[in-house]
Amino acid sequence: MRDAATEMADRSAAPGTEEHRDIVTAVRYHEAVARFADEDELAAYFHPDAVHTQLPNALAPEGTVRDLPSLLAASRRGRGFLTEQRFDVSNAFASGGRVAVEAVWTGTLAVPLGELPAGHVLRAHVAAILEFRDGRILAQRNYDCYEPLRPAAP
Repeated sequence: MRDAATEMADRSAAPGTEEHRDIVTAVRYHEAVARFADEDELAAYFHPDAVHTQLPNALAPEGTVRDLPSLLAASRRGRGFLTEQRFDVSNAFASGGRVAVEAVWTGTLAVPLGELPAGHVLRAHVAAILEFRDGRILAQRNYDCYEPLRPAAP
């Protein structure tokens, strides 16, 4: 049985190519993040010299730049803020060792965030650019566009 990552890769790259492998890896990585994979599993997706850049957005107005240990620590902390999350990947394309992923992320708050109550569902339209080296993610840049962060109307 073929998984969603392979099917996504088949739409954009010839099977057996580096581009196909990188798309499969990028989609599976997003699936691992969504299910709160442990640090060892997440680390396996990354090159040891990996850098993750989150461009400024509603939740990180200054943006962030993290090396691999900082990225894994942030993932660990993030598990306490959400009860569940998912990425609905709609597109993934590869060229020259880079994969562009387009997805919609949703996450349900485990704890209040500002005026947002626990249980509130956050939603962001995401574009992620992943650069690969030796089959692993060397760099990731996220462009996260959050829908308005306001409590639901009574």
